Amino acid sequence: MKKVTVIGGGTGTFVVLSGLKKFDLDLGVIVTMMDSGGSTGRLRDQLGVLPPGDLRQCLVALSEAPALWRKLFLYRFENGDLKGHNFGNIFLSALEKVSDDYSQVIDSAEYVLKTKGEVVPVTFEKAHLCVEYESGKKLCGEGYIDENNHETSRIVNAYVEPDVAVNPRARERIAESDYVVIGPGDLYTSIIPVLVIDGIAEVLRKSKATIIYNMNLMTKMGQTYHYTAAEHVRDLERYIGRQPDVVICNSGSIDPATLEWYNKHNEIPVSNNLSGNFTGKIIEADLIDRNTIEKQESDELTRSILRHDSWKLAEVLKKILV
Repeated sequence: MKKVTVIGGGTGTFVVLSGLKKFDLDLGVIVTMMDSGGSTGRLRDQLGVLPPGDLRQCLVALSEAPALWRKLFLYRFENGDLKGHNFGNIFLSALEKVSDDYSQVIDSAEYVLKTKGEVVPVTFEKAHLCVEYESGKKLCGEGYIDENNHETSRIVNAYVEPDVAVNPRARERIAESDYVVIGPGDLYTSIIPVLVIDGIAEVLRKSKATIIYNMNLMTKMGQTYHYTAAEHVRDLERYIGRQPDVVICNSGSIDPATLEWYNKHNEIPVSNNLSGNFTGKIIEADLIDRNTIEKQESDELTRSILRHDSWKLAEVLKKILV
């Protein structure tokens, strides 16, 4: 059985895991632990817990529990004192308070959700993601970086503060893997927060695993302003120390109404200019989920309205993995 490890967090990783769990794979995910926005940020500040949001999404994506449990873990309160909070985030935070260590939190959540795969936090220590821009500006806190929606200056350095120890299992999981799947997801708030933890880039450089990068559909203000595909790969290589072996890019069309929404936010489709700029394998396919995502009233964060289609992406990955 092929051992496949996904790296990231957020909705993009949720999409990948939801599709891949349908196949006969030894599946795992290494999850960023830097989130500081929305419900997660409030719980982190008020309770002193580790950020639960990205873990929750990965656990639910791999869940084979009854639909009610999955709905509960994704449910977001729309009014009252809990407005904006996610039930799954509260559940994981409460588990942390009554558990001996965070490994027990993961084990308990995996038991409740009957996960098909291994969920590995990249660290068990509290830290914040920090970035420095070409302009000289510095931001600390993933939530602040993610909501820095008017920034056009490019990020020149990303790091964590303070330095934290890597979860040894994260390194082991990569070293054992046949394939490592990175993205999709915001480059600087979902993917690079894993790569900058001490030891992760080193084990990826030494790994014999095939590294697959799922290219984002759209650019992201404050992170990848007007980036092309080659620039995404360039930044990824800078933090890993090697290029991915395979890059999967969308070739499907995006409807005008969705493009107009993104244009209002100064974000554009990621153009595929990898030919001649990339030595690995390039795969193009229609990966668009044609269902747009509406912003909920209780949702405090700006969220994208365009997604990869979980099944379309899984079918492309299947040809590589199986």
